[in-house]
Amino acid sequence: MAPITVGDVVPDGTISFFDENDQLQTVSVHSIAAGKKVILFGVPGAFTPTCSMSHVPGFIGKAEELKSKGIDEIICFSVNDPFVMKAWGKTYTENKHVKFVADGSGEYTHLLGLELDLKDKGLGIRSRRFALLLDDLKVIVANVENGGEFTVSSAEDILKAL
Repeated sequence: MAPITVGDVVPDGTISFFDENDQLQTVSVHSIAAGKKVILFGVPGAFTPTCSMSHVPGFIGKAEELKSKGIDEIICFSVNDPFVMKAWGKTYTENKHVKFVADGSGEYTHLLGLELDLKDKGLGIRSRRFALLLDDLKVIVANVENGGEFTVSSAEDILKAL
């Protein structure tokens, strides 16, 4: 499947997360992104070095600035189970705006065409590192990394595009 790109409408699919009442929610992507400006950024794995020390902290640190530029939702996405994503999200005590969501089976990652094969590292099929800017489900910016790079998908890269 070809990777999602600028001009595409994001496919509908389900993701899971724990809400503010600690209840597990499984929702369609369209239900949380329709009619909104959304940043969906994907990481290969929770608790992994680049994701934990650079990618996620960048979006948390720039969340207020992103919101001030019209962003309604900032969603961190990974092929992990929702319990792992919940635990990972809780490690960022300063976080007020980034929602941590799970694609437990990798089905939504497949729909996006953004799989990353990390079997040789014992991690299975994961998500490539990416940052998408969506406006009412349409991809306005698609910054997708190659391999394990972190060069085009940061919060700063999205801010430059706004």
